[in-house]
Amino acid sequence: MSLHNVPRQFLRAAEAPAKRTLYDILASTAAENPEAAAIDDGEILTYAELMDEVHALASELHANGIRRGDRIGIRMTSGSRDLYIAILATIAAGAAYVPVDADDPEERAEMVFSEGKINGVFTDEGFRMLAPRAGGDKHRPQLADTAWIIFTSGSTGKPKGVAVSHRSAAAFVDAEAQLFLVNSPGGPLGPEDRVLAGLSVAFDASCEEMWLAWRHGACLVPAPRSLVRSGMDLGPWLIRRDITVVSTVPTLAGLWPAEALDNIRLLIVGGEACSQELVERLATEDREMWNTYGPTEATVVASATQLRPDRPVGIGLPLAGWDLLVVDEQERPVEVGQVGELVIGGVGLARYLDPEKDAEKYAPMPTVGWPRAYRSGDHVRLEEDGLYFIGRVDDQVKIGGRRIELGEVEANVAALPNVYNSAVAVQKTGANQSVLVGYVSLDDPEAGFDHQAAHERLAETMPAALVPRICVMEELPIRTSGKVDKKALPWPLPGVGVEATDLNPTETWLAELWVDVLGTSVADADADFFTLGGTSLAAATLVGRIRQQVPTVAVRDLYDHPRLGSLAEAVESIAEKSGVSLSDATPVEPREV
Repeated sequence: MSLHNVPRQFLRAAEAPAKRTLYDILASTAAENPEAAAIDDGEILTYAELMDEVHALASELHANGIRRGDRIGIRMTSGSRDLYIAILATIAAGAAYVPVDADDPEERAEMVFSEGKINGVFTDEGFRMLAPRAGGDKHRPQLADTAWIIFTSGSTGKPKGVAVSHRSAAAFVDAEAQLFLVNSPGGPLGPEDRVLAGLSVAFDASCEEMWLAWRHGACLVPAPRSLVRSGMDLGPWLIRRDITVVSTVPTLAGLWPAEALDNIRLLIVGGEACSQELVERLATEDREMWNTYGPTEATVVASATQLRPDRPVGIGLPLAGWDLLVVDEQERPVEVGQVGELVIGGVGLARYLDPEKDAEKYAPMPTVGWPRAYRSGDHVRLEEDGLYFIGRVDDQVKIGGRRIELGEVEANVAALPNVYNSAVAVQKTGANQSVLVGYVSLDDPEAGFDHQAAHERLAETMPAALVPRICVMEELPIRTSGKVDKKALPWPLPGVGVEATDLNPTETWLAELWVDVLGTSVADADADFFTLGGTSLAAATLVGRIRQQVPTVAVRDLYDHPRLGSLAEAVESIAEKSGVSLSDATPVEPREV
């Protein structure tokens, strides 16, 4: 079957932007805007100064033996110019950067750097060549060279390295430049704009932040990691730092007070479903709001749509240079109005480091004559005005905007001591937060299960976002196929509630909020919110609930007082200073199990 019946607006490979590299983009922007601010981490670095520092560091890399085509690991603390200079110097030296979050476990970093076959590594202490050698070159990157290698969650328990070429990366940057603020009354993106950098560089969405600034002569403004984690408290920071462009997940955007977005003229959301209510609230005449969609394997973003009030939320049409097909189980294009799997082609196709995985996931699609195609595993509905996301074909899920393969989590849970059978599922707390829960039965029930030791072991092998809470069961529900019946797994978890009996009224009220927000029990006043599984979004949600009673409580108060008893004292003190009474604090309705 040919592509004859596929609506033309979904086939844009022939419209790919002109060929160039990320270095070409940076050099062009710096030449046009030498005195404009490029990075502001508390001190301004102009584009001219940035290029001087990038070239100096690239020369140092070459002196250490780095050559075009090498790979350099990046494991540096977020929030400073040094991180971004290291990335750009790696690119200028013709090498690919391989990022790891500074907060990820050591074992994760070792695995990524080993699989990525890096030649050197940047840390907060500087650059270190793993195997010093003479003969580095001074070549800039070419189109086919790899710009970055980012590791995504793997279905077999082993993360997958995805390599993106300069041709694909630059095409993504230039294609997005055709979308945002092109007809804005305030003019296109430019040197007057300031772009929030709040995402970990270990996730490809950070590439959108960086190059929204550096493609247009705008200023990248890194936010401290602690502030990004605090959710709502990032809102006032956006105002103080004069941020005008934000790319984030819908959940976080929904937590910021309306006034925090007053100066934002471009708001891009992605990574998880965006509600119609959020669009109604945040898409205004003075602010463009866009929804983006794309897997790492297709270079950050494959499709986008401008969100408008009173219009359904979709994932839009392909970027210039990308092809999007919706196919049935026989890989034949479906008709308009039908649902099928989304398949991606065009200039954005990346590659897996693992040749076997690459051949499998990017296999040819003979039904339409494509020599290489990425099967996304996402079910979408094809409509004339764009695509509408329906759900996942497999076990990939989104937690906090991050795409996670349950298989990776399940493999690590299954490897825990004394586990006989296990499964991992995504559940929703009373605060509508998605959480991972590992259900296990034991090989020797009398030996018991050490929850603390299990948590520590999982935290050593996986990023924090992947570590599930554990529920021990006598046996897991099994379907006739022999597989675990995930729909029959208990939630809320049995026995979840406030177990402590010696709490004062404020502690009791807060403990009930914790149970609802976290979906886990609170044993005593020494319970720690983050040890119990609290995330930045959960923290923001909890403080939002507390503020209904004590409006001046801030997220940082929870981070400063993560233990229940300490938080209760802090809340009582804040309430007293604010003249607020806690005597009528609304109790949380008990959760039925």
